[in-house]
Amino acid sequence: MQILNPSRWYLHPVFIFTCSIFALATFLVLTVSWYMEITSALEVIILKFHIDPKLIFPSKTGMTILVLSALIAVVLTGILLAFIYYQKTVNLFRLQHNFIYNFTHELKTPVTSLKIYLETFIRHQLEPGDIKKYSENMLEDLNRLTDNIDSILNLARIESQNFGSEVTRDSLIKLVEDFCEKNASLFRNLDIEIENQSSSQMVYPVNEFLFEMLLMNIISNAIKYNESQMPKLTIRFKSFIQKVTIEFVDNGIGVDKREAKKIFRKFYQSGRYQKNDVSGSGLGLYLVSSIASIHGWRASAASKGKGTGATFTITIPRASIANVREKNIWKRLKKSVSWS
Repeated sequence: MQILNPSRWYLHPVFIFTCSIFALATFLVLTVSWYMEITSALEVIILKFHIDPKLIFPSKTGMTILVLSALIAVVLTGILLAFIYYQKTVNLFRLQHNFIYNFTHELKTPVTSLKIYLETFIRHQLEPGDIKKYSENMLEDLNRLTDNIDSILNLARIESQNFGSEVTRDSLIKLVEDFCEKNASLFRNLDIEIENQSSSQMVYPVNEFLFEMLLMNIISNAIKYNESQMPKLTIRFKSFIQKVTIEFVDNGIGVDKREAKKIFRKFYQSGRYQKNDVSGSGLGLYLVSSIASIHGWRASAASKGKGTGATFTITIPRASIANVREKNIWKRLKKSVSWS
């Protein structure tokens, strides 16, 4: 976004908005003040010359003032809403700009690295040990590229509501256990512990493809944003009267309390913890929140501060309390599959 010249600060939208509000408020105050002064002067004349007040003050005068005040209030509200919308648009533009810059960097870095390794293979005779080492580095770069491309494809699927895969009514605990077992090689550096504090198996309608995407993003974050020598993640299922929850408790770098809600926004990236080796697209937790919302669930995050780890919670209303809502979720998920 183009930055305004400091010498033209008077063209800044915030200044214009402030002046507009001040002008309208001043107009309203002056109008009421002048009306009261004129009314007082006319009352003196009426008493002095014994004039019928109805001839001076029409019966609709008070109503007219009231209507004009209401209209001005509507105008002020409209300007305020327009300003809020403008601010949100500017913020979204800034986030998109940062996303494009960061994502371009995320794509360019592994491509450049791959190019260097390939040129090394062509120009030099390498020892078997070096070949193996460089090949492993190339695989890491390819995985990094794949992850970034998958993030964009997943975002497109979510926003187009073209989710794919069949909707099933299955145990969420079983799905989590199967997912962790199936991807054990990806999470080999992370100690994952699954605790079921509920007596039920938490059977709900779920799109398995979306649910695995949710798990992948949360578990990947527990690895990526972790400075501990022994990264650990506890997946804890809890049961309450009106809801059940899935808690993902890690021992990572934590989340700033002021950013606990912001981290689920599209393209949002925490500048406090960004490093070259953990920078991302800013889409992972947005996808988590979107997938939870699609199922009628809610995603939230909590942390005691930097270095204390974070807890990501998926809150699910009980089926017995939200039968109608669950049926609507089922229909929506099935409809999305029919579009694929």
